[in-house]
Amino acid sequence: MKRICVFCGSKHGSRPGYTDSARLLAQTLVKHNIGLVYGGGTVGLMGEIARGVQSGLGPQAVLGVIPEALTPREISSELIGDTKIVNDMHERKAMMARHADGFIAMPGGLGTLEELLEVMTWQQLGFHAKPIGLLNTEGFYDPLLSFFKHCIDEGFLNASHQNVLVSADPEQLLQQMLAWQPPASNVLADAKQRQAAIGEDIAQGASRS
Repeated sequence: MKRICVFCGSKHGSRPGYTDSARLLAQTLVKHNIGLVYGGGTVGLMGEIARGVQSGLGPQAVLGVIPEALTPREISSELIGDTKIVNDMHERKAMMARHADGFIAMPGGLGTLEELLEVMTWQQLGFHAKPIGLLNTEGFYDPLLSFFKHCIDEGFLNASHQNVLVSADPEQLLQQMLAWQPPASNVLADAKQRQAAIGEDIAQGASRS
């Protein structure tokens, strides 16, 4: 695993533990020589993890992807690592997915949830075979996990499709991701099928898993 895409907030949140967790995740990635793909901001939890990985592994280990429209809001200082400014959110998510070998969602808001649910949907449909982890700092994702269970109980989600890995500890979560094996039937074997379903950029990312 060379790079992990981290979804997280452009704010620090209301608890100091969220910032502490971002810094600890950065240290964990550095320890295992794993680069970072992220949303390109320099503020909030995004800035914390990006600065941490850059400090430990150098700017070449950090790839940030941000739409031009968000730069005034999410970039408050010098750029961190290799920052790509793209046209829109779709291009951002496609590039992040293409360059990542796995995904971790930290605490965040609607943007973080949207990114998380999209890669979960792609995995469910067989568009990629990459591990997805929730860094469940201070139980932040407990309500979402309860909602997933509710979806299963109500017959809208197969239990076998809820493959997200969960831990409050960055090291433990990373070890789960490194050991994760996708279901054999969960990947579309034909690259043309993937490309037709989700676009060439994301399909390229799926095929390199």
